[in-house]
Amino acid sequence: MKQYIKKYGPRIGAAVMAVVLIAAIAAALLKGRAGLLANVTGSLSSAVGQAASSAAEWIEGIYGYIYEYDQLVAENNALRAQLAEAQQSIISANEFEEENVRLRELLNFAQRHTDYVLESAKITEWSSSNWESTFRISKGSDNATNPIEVGDCVITEYGALVGQIIELGDSWCTVRTVVDSGIDVGALVGEAGAVGMCVGEFSLMQQNELRLTYLSENAQLVEGEAVLTSGRGSIPQGLIIGYISAVLSEGNGQTIYGVVEPACDLGSLTQVFVITDFTIQE
Repeated sequence: MKQYIKKYGPRIGAAVMAVVLIAAIAAALLKGRAGLLANVTGSLSSAVGQAASSAAEWIEGIYGYIYEYDQLVAENNALRAQLAEAQQSIISANEFEEENVRLRELLNFAQRHTDYVLESAKITEWSSSNWESTFRISKGSDNATNPIEVGDCVITEYGALVGQIIELGDSWCTVRTVVDSGIDVGALVGEAGAVGMCVGEFSLMQQNELRLTYLSENAQLVEGEAVLTSGRGSIPQGLIIGYISAVLSEGNGQTIYGVVEPACDLGSLTQVFVITDFTIQE
């Protein structure tokens, strides 16, 4: 080391002095202006500062966008909830209006049939089977104002026959409709009041119709004629079953029968009325 210092010491000292001298001269010449190193450091510092500022502005913009987006989503959800509530109010109002119409019609019907004891019920469920046409109503043996029994008939507010109760629960009943393949109702048809039977057939059930058969001798059927209940069993007389849509024959034309379209639109029913009691006509 000593040999190195002896050999190169004067040169190193001269180099250091030269650097100091150059720095002094540069400082004198620049008169307060930044040198190369300071310029480089300052430029880097400025660039970093600008980048940091831009990043902060970008992050602030992203945050603002997310905040506004969340506000829009919340506002959209609130508007959707208000719209759903308004739509439900309209539906409820329409349902109340329709029910009022049904009750007014029922009142007119009841005034013409003061001997009928009626129990109102809502349809709660239709059968999912293709082999039957039945539905359930919201009244049963425990929650009906008037006692309901198996066999009671079910009508619309206009007095059109809908079907018969075939199963009775505590808070529900099953109703077999007039087109079900298991239905059979005594019928009167024509001005002369020819007696017959309306019975369900599977093939006709698929077309929402039933068969008028077992007619009294010399009975005449005409398309468009009304078919009424005859009063057999637990179904009062004079309820409208439907209208003859076709007159057909079988057995080489020896026997005629009618195809009957129900007076009630089964697909649009929401509320029905059970006749729990009535005066049997002599």
